[in-house]
Amino acid sequence: MPMNLSDVALFCAIVTTGSLSAAGRQAGLSPMAVSRRLAALEHELGVRLIHRTTRSVALTADGETFLPLAQTMLEAQEAATAAFSEQHEGLSGVLRVTAPHRIGRALVVPLVVRLMAENPRLKVDLTFSDGIVDIAAAGIDVAIRVATLQASELVAVQVADNPRILCAATTYLAAHGCPERLADLDAHACLTLHAMDAWTFRQAGHPLAKRIKGRLAASSIDTVHAACVAGAGLALLTYWDVAQDLANGTLKALTLNDAEPEQLAIWAVLPTRQHMPARVRRFIDGLKSALMVSLPNVPTSGSLFSS
Repeated sequence: MPMNLSDVALFCAIVTTGSLSAAGRQAGLSPMAVSRRLAALEHELGVRLIHRTTRSVALTADGETFLPLAQTMLEAQEAATAAFSEQHEGLSGVLRVTAPHRIGRALVVPLVVRLMAENPRLKVDLTFSDGIVDIAAAGIDVAIRVATLQASELVAVQVADNPRILCAATTYLAAHGCPERLADLDAHACLTLHAMDAWTFRQAGHPLAKRIKGRLAASSIDTVHAACVAGAGLALLTYWDVAQDLANGTLKALTLNDAEPEQLAIWAVLPTRQHMPARVRRFIDGLKSALMVSLPNVPTSGSLFSS
């Protein structure tokens, strides 16, 4: 007989809740009915999955082996159901996204508002943070990150290039002049983040950490950006932090003769490659489309955007 996926789901619920009675309450079943269905699944597999006592349950060695397989089966069932229902009814479920504050407000919010308008059954949960969120622990579907990514078990998809831009307000430049070489930064007020006393450049093809100094340090990108716009000094921000400011002339991008800022990218980071829900695929595709709208006067070598 084919495996009963409802029994597999019940097994996963027992593991998650830690008891047969709690799993039964979730499913609307009595503890005795839960016990019978668990026993039927164990009989079908020919192994004991869970040790039961009057006070607790615990996975057996075979249960620990079966658990990730069971979760994969349920994910595949959900993906298959969603794939066909969404053809007729649109996206559904909860899309959980985390992103940095500025990109979140400028790009993610308009995108998810449009997706919700187009898909009445879709819900969205947003977490904006300039720190790194543990997406696996938090149950996040996709994290938008702007960084040089470290090796991990997570899956990263490049959405767009996002080069760092050395910039300043015209009022600051009128008073203090434009730096022309990397060494000129020593004579300028550089706006820094807490615990970041160096900016990364490339010089003659090699990475170089340039120590910087200034009178103002802040805890967030938003604060550095606001201070830069106000004319407090130079800032090294990413393109999508300052795209509108460059376009309307609020900030001016600066090019050094002997070095260029570190080149970064915007990444969509996923907890797993398997069974990506349609709502996540649509969100990433929409973000790529939004980022393809380029703005002028961006000093970068090569193409600004990735397909």
